[in-house]
Amino acid sequence: MPEVTGARAGALVLEGGRLPGAPEAVDVLLDGGRVIELVPDGAPLTGAAAARAERIALGGRWIVPGLYDRHVHLSQWAMVSRRLDLATASSAAAAATLVAGEIGRGAGEIAGFGYRDGLWPDAPSLELLDAAAGDVPVVLVSADLHACWLNSAAARRHAVSPGTDGVLREDECFRLVRELDDIADTVLDQWVAEAATRAAARGVVGVVDYEMRWNRDDWARRAAGGAFPLRVAFGVYPQHLDRAIDEGLRTGEPVPGTGGLVTVGGAKAITDGSLNTRTAWCFDPYPGLEGHAHPAGLATVTYDELVPLMRRAHDGGLTPAVHAIGDRANARVLDAFEAVGCRGSIEHAQLLRHGDVARFARLGIVASVQPEHAMDDRDVADRYWRGRTDRAFMLAELAAAGVELALGSDAPVAPLDPWVAIAAAVGRSRDGRAPWHPEQAIDVRVALAASTGGAGAEVRVGGSADLTVVELDPFTATIDELRGMPVAATFVGGRSTHSSLG
Repeated sequence: MPEVTGARAGALVLEGGRLPGAPEAVDVLLDGGRVIELVPDGAPLTGAAAARAERIALGGRWIVPGLYDRHVHLSQWAMVSRRLDLATASSAAAAATLVAGEIGRGAGEIAGFGYRDGLWPDAPSLELLDAAAGDVPVVLVSADLHACWLNSAAARRHAVSPGTDGVLREDECFRLVRELDDIADTVLDQWVAEAATRAAARGVVGVVDYEMRWNRDDWARRAAGGAFPLRVAFGVYPQHLDRAIDEGLRTGEPVPGTGGLVTVGGAKAITDGSLNTRTAWCFDPYPGLEGHAHPAGLATVTYDELVPLMRRAHDGGLTPAVHAIGDRANARVLDAFEAVGCRGSIEHAQLLRHGDVARFARLGIVASVQPEHAMDDRDVADRYWRGRTDRAFMLAELAAAGVELALGSDAPVAPLDPWVAIAAAVGRSRDGRAPWHPEQAIDVRVALAASTGGAGAEVRVGGSADLTVVELDPFTATIDELRGMPVAATFVGGRSTHSSLG
């Protein structure tokens, strides 16, 4: 993550806190956006700022470095709560029934989110959704964001031509979602601010935002003056790459006027689809897709396109951040990183070959992984990737090889809550189910370090004053306690962005 700048408050002493795994209480002096001093509770603080510092009693709570979510779509996450929730739909017919219910309550158009059709007993169809919705336009976005199911009225409104299943996939879906996201700036900014406040209440100090818009102006506007509750690094997509380079954007550099809160992120490219949509590009065909146009998934950006794109980004000062989910996509993206000779990240790194783990380490490529996706995808993987699921979400193997892990949510695909990601990485389980491939679980210290934007798992003198205060010791908490970790306070540059302290 970039050097911490801006968003600094005055001097502050956090009194009587504890560090994970240590029984003794400590006092922590913050000033200038940094941890200046750390001493046993009650011991004299020698830093010059101590005399003028505000003091906050932590009452024995635990202090950890502030949490980052390294992969979000923040505008879409902000909009999800205002859309029809399809997470409970266990079939296409059930989703259509939810739509019909909304229309019965007077809805004049419907945008829904969250269906997962990989295990449905029936298939989406234009006819089914037309029967449920009639002339009311309906667009339902899958939970993985890689497919949209719509009816004829929505197809006419958006001038698209889905097949008999009514489904748009990959680039066609992304274009339609961008139209749905065309909301007045003042409205969307308010929704994003509310979502950011909720994130701060979960201990989040920063996110990497991969919305497909030209994000620089959005974030400059939202964080003007430096009072926004999160640090944000924003991604640049291929359609905006030339503009970003021409305007001098460079990864890690701050956006003027945002108090250092907003920085330029990486150059994003999407090279394949997702597992639930069966478009993740794999070496082996998906069961049941024999004879399909793309039986092993889809390469949405070819190698011959990807290499010059990455080289253009790297030469222009933008670090490549490349989406790859399938094992073949990951292998090909690693080939591209080697050809270009640069570092960067693979976003998702979900399905891998064992031999490619060493290549991540040798090339210095960050594995930006969303562990909660393993909980969402385990049954789909067991069906469509059976016999190979030991190579799904290989966190332990990546960590053992020395690969840098960066954990995130891909919100709204999973909740914007690093504690959920940490719990999934450590426990490989949810809802009381047996752990899924527990051999790929990682230690909580590794998971926490992968969730702090490079700050590690422990608060250190000289480190950033981006801090999270929690009610339980994360090193000894159960998996369920990690998932619902109570957060008492969050600080960005020493400035309080959330507090339930008395």
